[in-house]
Amino acid sequence: MKQLAIISGKGGSGKTTLTAAFASLAKNAVIADCDVDAADMHLILKPEIQDEDDYLGLEVASIDPELCTGCGKCREVCRFGAISENITINQYSCEGCAVCTVACPENAVSMKPRISGQVFSSKTRFGPLAHAKLGIGEEASGKLVSAARERATKLAEQYTKDLIIIDGPPGIGCPVIAAITGTDLVLAVSEPTVSGIHDLKRVIELAKHFRIPAAVCINKCDINEENSLKIEEFCAEAGVPVLGRLPYDDITTRAMMREETVIEYAAREGSLSNEKVSCPENSPCLENSPDHEESVKGRDFTSKVRKIWERLEERLSEVSFKGPGMVSFK
Repeated sequence: MKQLAIISGKGGSGKTTLTAAFASLAKNAVIADCDVDAADMHLILKPEIQDEDDYLGLEVASIDPELCTGCGKCREVCRFGAISENITINQYSCEGCAVCTVACPENAVSMKPRISGQVFSSKTRFGPLAHAKLGIGEEASGKLVSAARERATKLAEQYTKDLIIIDGPPGIGCPVIAAITGTDLVLAVSEPTVSGIHDLKRVIELAKHFRIPAAVCINKCDINEENSLKIEEFCAEAGVPVLGRLPYDDITTRAMMREETVIEYAAREGSLSNEKVSCPENSPCLENSPDHEESVKGRDFTSKVRKIWERLEERLSEVSFKGPGMVSFK
């Protein structure tokens, strides 16, 4: 079983759009939405939830009123202001450090598990989906990412799938590390902006640190050709292949509004534009209409997406797994 993680250094670069498109092109895959802080894969894939489990995140302090004498020592040592004057715990302020349990002379304070989110197994038109939702104001999203990946692995084993496609979170923090650890290949999606280049460099360094092969896709490449060339130069120096360039195209927005992948949307629009229509006299024909131009642009965009997917499949077929954090090309 191979695992492909799609990440980026910043949000809004096109990870979910590409992941959903790849899901529609993959033959035998499980999809994992691991952007648990801002999950949005469900907006396109419209999953039918088959199974749901609570996720227990950080523990929260709890005071037993029968043992508590109200001495206030727990309140004195709490650096987060989570204990009020009447010695009650504000669970949203409690960071779970447990120092209050040490300070209490009556052993009246203990740590209790707290439901911080949910993990789901779902069915979609493209196959099984593992996804999760972090509760409002909750933390430890890295652990929830790991829980979602564990669920994806179980689904892959259950349905005999040979690939897990992971829609990762942005950045380089704990959730991203949890999303890419032990994967076979990382695809970093970047856009040609100053911040995009800066964040891409950090993402590539992260992948190198964990010895995971990486590849790059330049999204919205035509908004700044000079910066697109800078990305290609950086990748050449770093030995990271650029698998493709995608131009800016509002097909991504139109497809999302219809809850479709760009592959589905372009196919449907293409079939409509290819229908033979008789043009009335003195009226513009379909080939000259704005809708036809948009359809042609959309097909060009999706052909590039398909090419990137083909190259990803080639890279995955060349990868050999050597153990945790030890992945290389044959």
